[in-house]
Amino acid sequence: MIDLRSDTVTRPSPPMRQAMASAEVGDDVLDGDPTVLRLEAQVATLLGKPRGLFFPTGTMANQAALWLLGERGTEVYCHHDSHIVNWEIAGTSGLVGLQPRMVYGGPVLEAEALRSSFRLPSRHAPRASLVCAENTHNGAGGRVTSLADLQAIYRVATDAGLPVHLDGARLWNAHVATGTPLADFGACAETVMLSFSKGLGAPVGAVLVGSEQAMAKGWEVRKRLGGGMRQSGILAAAALHGLEHNLPRLKDDHRRARELAAGLATIADLQVVPPDTNIVMVELPPRLHTDTVVARARDAGVLVSAWNATRLRAVLHLDVDDADCANAITRLQEVLR
Repeated sequence: MIDLRSDTVTRPSPPMRQAMASAEVGDDVLDGDPTVLRLEAQVATLLGKPRGLFFPTGTMANQAALWLLGERGTEVYCHHDSHIVNWEIAGTSGLVGLQPRMVYGGPVLEAEALRSSFRLPSRHAPRASLVCAENTHNGAGGRVTSLADLQAIYRVATDAGLPVHLDGARLWNAHVATGTPLADFGACAETVMLSFSKGLGAPVGAVLVGSEQAMAKGWEVRKRLGGGMRQSGILAAAALHGLEHNLPRLKDDHRRARELAAGLATIADLQVVPPDTNIVMVELPPRLHTDTVVARARDAGVLVSAWNATRLRAVLHLDVDDADCANAITRLQEVLR
């Protein structure tokens, strides 16, 4: 079975498991776990931020960032197809008390679309307190927001007096695909979240980076959300191993995604979104429904995701090699024809 449902399905490699088994640990809630502290410092340095915080999940880190940067009873501007809108089960409003203000326009957040979404001041309309960007953009098929575009978004937000949070769950992929230093991306937001279970092969974990003041408040929010972990160096060791060994090889996932996209594009009535990174989105013709295709693909030995009623998603990752990719192309071509 070739599993292309997500890059989160990877299993820790034997060297990663060995790193976990031998990790130096302490009580991170009481006085800090040494391996966690090393991970937090390393990621903060890569992003050009003073401090980082280790979270069990990217979703919790996103919600913590919205909590510490936003103001309850106000709005957060975000792309209408963003992860925090569609895939965090309304935590933005249910937990944080922020109302999402959708920004429509292109497939990812754009500066001028953001500017045109700003409300005119009115005592009857909600105020905004925050902007959230996403890079790479999951719903757009792993599309990269370029540094220039992200800088433009940051200028528009800053001119409006609004801080920016960057959901960078797959910012590693944007970094590898474009060669842009992570610190340059980091300069375009007050806080940045990065995930280790997407692409880097760790079983769980994310880091939120930002200023000392923001992360001090973020520590309180993490505790409130139940994210204070004890001997979490076991998990941080996996993240460190992924960061140190699996980051450069993301380019292989990107290459295989292009090969998969090209193979599926040979079927005339499919619309394949050209991948920037490791995600391939396929728009199906009226003759096909995603549920049917997903079931038939499973029977053929390939697992893919139904993104919606007309769109499939396939994600390349470190547990899929060249032979797996070639086999997946052949099997999916047969199913889709």
